[in-house]
Amino acid sequence: MQFTLSWQTVVGLAGGIAALAALLGYLFKGYDFVKRQQRQDGLIRALQDEQQLLTWGVLACLKGLKEQGCNGPVTEAITRIEKHINAAAHRY
Repeated sequence: MQFTLSWQTVVGLAGGIAALAALLGYLFKGYDFVKRQQRQDGLIRALQDEQQLLTWGVLACLKGLKEQGCNGPVTEAITRIEKHINAAAHRY
């Protein structure tokens, strides 16, 4: 049995290998994109939790100031923060 290797066979094999390499490249890029999105989603959740905690802390401080007799901007700030918290709770 004799096997002859022609230039057409070589070109065909090279084209197949190139197509396979391109397909694998796109699959790895897609995988990297999904992993990056998941990582960013986690960071966004962490930032939202931190922002929520800071907002509650500011609200607690403002309420403490109001209990001590501070009015005016303190009362307005408390009202605006509570409205914002209520609106944000009903957004999602």
